[in-house]
Amino acid sequence: MKTYSTKQIRNVGMIGHGGEGKTTLTEAMLFTSGAIGRMGSVDAGTATTDYDPEEIKRQISISAALAPIEWSDHKINIIDAPGYFDFEGEVQSTLAVVDAAIIVVGAVSGVTVGAGKAFKLCKEQNLPRAFVINRMDTENANFAKVFGALRDQFGPSVVPLQLPIMNGEKFVGYVDIASREAYEFDPKQNKKVAIPADLVDYVEEYHSILVETAAESSEELMEKFFEGENFTIDELTVGIRTGILTASLTPVFCTAASTQLGVTRLMDSIVRFFPAPDEAAAKEGTNPKDDSPVKRTFSVDEPFSAQVFKTLADAFVGKISLFKVYSGKITADTQVYNPTSEKNEKNSGVLYMVGKKTYSIDEIVAGDIGAVAKLQYTATGDTLCDPQNQVEYPRIEFVPPSISMAVTAKKRGEEDKVFGGLYKLLEEDGTFKVEKSVETGDMLLSGVGEMHIDVICAKLKNKFNVEAELQDPKIPYRETIKKSAKAQGRHKKQSGGHGQFGDVWVEFEPILDGSSEFEFVDKIVGGVVPRNFIPAVEKGLREAVNKGVLAGYPMINIRCTLYDGSYHAVDSNEMAFRTAARLAYKKGCAEAQPTLLEPIYTYKVVVPDDYMGDIIGDMNRRRGRILGMNPLGGGVQEVVAEVPYAEMFKYATDLRSMTQGRGSFSSSFERYDEVPGNIAAKIIEKAKKEGEEEED
Repeated sequence: MKTYSTKQIRNVGMIGHGGEGKTTLTEAMLFTSGAIGRMGSVDAGTATTDYDPEEIKRQISISAALAPIEWSDHKINIIDAPGYFDFEGEVQSTLAVVDAAIIVVGAVSGVTVGAGKAFKLCKEQNLPRAFVINRMDTENANFAKVFGALRDQFGPSVVPLQLPIMNGEKFVGYVDIASREAYEFDPKQNKKVAIPADLVDYVEEYHSILVETAAESSEELMEKFFEGENFTIDELTVGIRTGILTASLTPVFCTAASTQLGVTRLMDSIVRFFPAPDEAAAKEGTNPKDDSPVKRTFSVDEPFSAQVFKTLADAFVGKISLFKVYSGKITADTQVYNPTSEKNEKNSGVLYMVGKKTYSIDEIVAGDIGAVAKLQYTATGDTLCDPQNQVEYPRIEFVPPSISMAVTAKKRGEEDKVFGGLYKLLEEDGTFKVEKSVETGDMLLSGVGEMHIDVICAKLKNKFNVEAELQDPKIPYRETIKKSAKAQGRHKKQSGGHGQFGDVWVEFEPILDGSSEFEFVDKIVGGVVPRNFIPAVEKGLREAVNKGVLAGYPMINIRCTLYDGSYHAVDSNEMAFRTAARLAYKKGCAEAQPTLLEPIYTYKVVVPDDYMGDIIGDMNRRRGRILGMNPLGGGVQEVVAEVPYAEMFKYATDLRSMTQGRGSFSSSFERYDEVPGNIAAKIIEKAKKEGEEEED
């Protein structure tokens, strides 16, 4: 592949709902352009951008993949992104580096949740976007119905640049709205035909909209428009292009990717209408030496800078870092510095990727996307730059994990392999986390959804030949007491020579205002317990409260007051008083009406109005307490509720199911509350059984 100038580059994200044909459309573009000699298939597991074993097995995209295409003396970098919500992080990294997005919708399925989410993400980033109504060769394909739904949901900026010509249910050609010319598909060259009579009125209507859009792009054209003069095709092209760049126009195209119909025209339109990288605003960062602001434009004349947006672990090449160059250019001789890790990186030569295959290339210029292998200190989101002209760009923000599972090795003794493999996979995927719970001791694997976690475990097996086992995480219950009680702890042991003797009286009482989890009070007078043994009593009590008297969960909100005791001049020592303190704890807390506590979280759930009843009813079934409902506008509401964590750790999956993926939520710890008696009894019984099994 030759080197293209910044003006000749188009970076396009292929996004939308899962199963609408994004990967097939990418494959058709690769094949039509000659980038590949044979068109692969998702069903057959031969698609260029679905090469991971899990993608082939599940027949879905899991990771974003690069597909550069040479077309009309331009380079189109297609990034094929997954459509399933569990892999939203891949979409976020894709949109961080592309200059426009194609949202693929089905000619039968129509406007899906994924299309709505994709459009929202583009709108939030003010990213130029277009819709492609794909699968026009499918039975019951209905362009008019799908287009009408797009326009209803996303507004009047949605305008077709093409209308399909149908012969019965067969997709045979298209009308170009700008030129008002019709073409039938032909194996050699599209054949110009008359516009079908049933499309004439629609062509005129949408051509008028394009003319109005073009008029708004400049004062000269606006004046021409008001004077009633016709626009040339070049003037219309400029107007359409300006509308797309400013996101005031969202064009609609039509294709049948599996049979490559309409694909040539789509690539022509990408080259003709979509922005080059240098038409975007300058990239803003900071100077890592003094945090002063730095701006870099997409020019080869500026110092080199780039950002890594994806990392791959290749079994043969090693780690591969995919990056977009924001200024300057990179060759095999370019010195590379990582300001994030504050390390110079060894540049082993620049590459471009087509799916999983890598190819050497002389240089990657500003605005282009490339790769480099074996960077030692660089992770996804890091900046690479000229060591003499440093800049650091803001990191890519990923969707936070929303579900956690306890992870262990399936085979005893393979724990190091499991967690070593997971930490290596973290280099590829920044949307999951592996961390030890301070509360329960579980190693938690947290991801965006259950499928996400399942795929991570499958990759662990495929890449590192080790299996992980998943379980529901332990709930970090607590125990406390509800009334005061006094108890004696007396430890006496004689076994020849010096014995052990410690005797204490301790009062245990609840700290009702929750101001402290543990408080020790010394009320010894007259030396009944020598001063040098009092710290041992406190230490014994602090150790004891780590295990409650009901189910073995830590005891909190407890005040322990040492007020009496006795000692032996020879046999008393620190160990004896620590033991005596633990004995007093067991007796006293058992008599102080111990109770079980559970963590309560505040959940903020954002859903369309239509789902409010379902969400509130579901929260009530989970023992939740609704605190309020806040209208957010646009037919969306926020439900705020306090709910026991024990009822919610798979809520991400349940919410997605209840709302068809339209809902989202955030959560934060609020406090501990008493567990209802019937539920507490089951928890205590289960804890006792587990304790007995451990002893056996």
